[in-house]
Amino acid sequence: MENKESDEVEKLKTKFLSAWHNVKYSWALKSKTSFSRDSPVLLLGKCYHFKAEEDSSLSEACCDEDLVMGNVEAFRKDFASRVWLTYREEFPPLPGSTLTSDCGWGCMLRAGQMMLAQALALHFLGRDWTWSEALTLKPLDTETWTMTAAKRLVASLEASLQSSPGTSDNRPTLPPKGQASGSAEEADAHLKELYHRNLVSWFGDSSSAPLGLHRLVHLGLTMGKQAGDWYGPAVVAHILKKAVEEAMDPALAGITAYVSQDCTVYSADVIDCHNGAKAGQASDQTSDTNPLEQKDQPESVHTFPDSRAVIILIPVRLGGERTNPQYFNFAKSILSLEYCIGIIGGKPKQACYFVGFQDDSLIYMDPHYCQSFVDVSTSNFPLQSYHCPSPKKMPFSKMDPSCTIGFYSRSSQDFERIREELSKVLQPSPKEKYPAFTFMQGHGGDYDLYAGLTPEKREWPFIRDRRATLTIAGDFVLL
Repeated sequence: MENKESDEVEKLKTKFLSAWHNVKYSWALKSKTSFSRDSPVLLLGKCYHFKAEEDSSLSEACCDEDLVMGNVEAFRKDFASRVWLTYREEFPPLPGSTLTSDCGWGCMLRAGQMMLAQALALHFLGRDWTWSEALTLKPLDTETWTMTAAKRLVASLEASLQSSPGTSDNRPTLPPKGQASGSAEEADAHLKELYHRNLVSWFGDSSSAPLGLHRLVHLGLTMGKQAGDWYGPAVVAHILKKAVEEAMDPALAGITAYVSQDCTVYSADVIDCHNGAKAGQASDQTSDTNPLEQKDQPESVHTFPDSRAVIILIPVRLGGERTNPQYFNFAKSILSLEYCIGIIGGKPKQACYFVGFQDDSLIYMDPHYCQSFVDVSTSNFPLQSYHCPSPKKMPFSKMDPSCTIGFYSRSSQDFERIREELSKVLQPSPKEKYPAFTFMQGHGGDYDLYAGLTPEKREWPFIRDRRATLTIAGDFVLL
C-alpha cells in the first residue's frame, strides 16, 4: 500500500514539474535577430550576402517580412528548411520513467537529433534542397505561445495521472512505382517531399521512431543515463551512433555513424564503415538501390548495401573553462564546409545546434521551446512545428568549449577528399599549438587504445570509474 502511495506522489511531482517546465519554455520571445548587411553569412557551407545596393551602411534585422533584398530570402528559406527539434510535451512516457516531457533536460539530445537530421537531409535530399513551405512559416509570437502554455498547464494538472496519448502505425510511405503524375520536375519535388516527411517521422516522440527521443533515452539507460539527466555532447555522439547502427527501418540501411576516439579520426575505421555491412550483417545489395524504395519489400528480404554513407562525429574540447579564442577561426572554417552537418554544444548547461556564423557570432537553432506532441505515425501529420522561422545568434566568446562536430561522407572516395581538405584546415597556425582533432592512418585498434577495458567500456569508452580521482569537464577527463 505504501509503495502504491509513493508511486502516486512521485507521479504527481513529475506532473507538476513537467507542467512548470511547459510554461517556462513556452515563453518564446518575439525578438529580432540582427544581421549586418556588410558581412557574408555562412550557413552549413552556403554563403549569403545581404548588402543593399542603395545603402550598404545599414545594419538591421534581415529576417523581417519587409526586408527581401540580396540573398536574404534565399537565406531565410534555407534556414527554415533545416529540421528543428525542440522540447515536446504530452508524449508517451519515456523508458524507465513517468516523464511525458523533456523540458528542462533534453536540449542536448534535441540538438543531436537536429545534427543527425541534417546528415539525413544531405543523404536523401542534397544540400540544395529547400522546403516549399519554408517562407510561409509564421514568426514566433509571445502572446500566442504563453496563452497556449497556460491552457496546457491547467489541462495537464486536471488530466488523469495515468493518461497518455495513443499511437497508431500508419507511417508515411512512398507511392507505388508508376503512380507519379505531371512533369519530371513535379514528380521529383513530390518525391523529395515524401523523403522530407519520412525523415521527420524518424524523429517522432514515440517508441516506434528509430531516432526519436524514446529510442535515445533507451540507449542512454544502457550506460547509466536516466530520463531527466543532463547529456553532454560526447555522450550524445555515442548514443546517436548506436541509434543509427541499430535502426531497423530499411530506409536507413545505407547510412551508419562513426565516433572519433580521443579527438582522433582513424581513416581505416571510417573506410570500414563505408564498406562493411551494417551491424555486422552480410549484404548482397548494391549501393545503387534507392533506400527509401526498400519500404515496399517484405521484412524477410531486407538487405543492407555494400557501400554506405558515414556520419562522422568528433567530440572535442576547444579550451579549458572557456573556448580558446584561437579556435574561433577554426570553427568558422568548419561551418563553411558543405559536408559539415554542424556543431552541437552551446552555453554551459544550455545546449543548442550551431549551423553557421556572421562575423564574430554563431548562428544556431534553439531547442528550448516547448511544443505539443505530434503523432508522426499518421500519413499527413503537420510539419510546421518541425521548422524554425527565426535564427538566433550568439558571440563565439560565449560558446562552451565542450562540443561535437559532425560531417557527412557519402563514400570512401568522398571521405578521402574530406580528409585532405580538413587536414589543411587543421594545420595549426603559429599561435595554435594543437589542432582540435587529427587524422591517423590505420585502425584505432592498432594502437590498443582500450587494452584491458571491459566490453561495456569498449562500447561506451567515456564511462569512467566514479572512484577515480579525476577532474571532469563536460564529457572530457582532464588528468
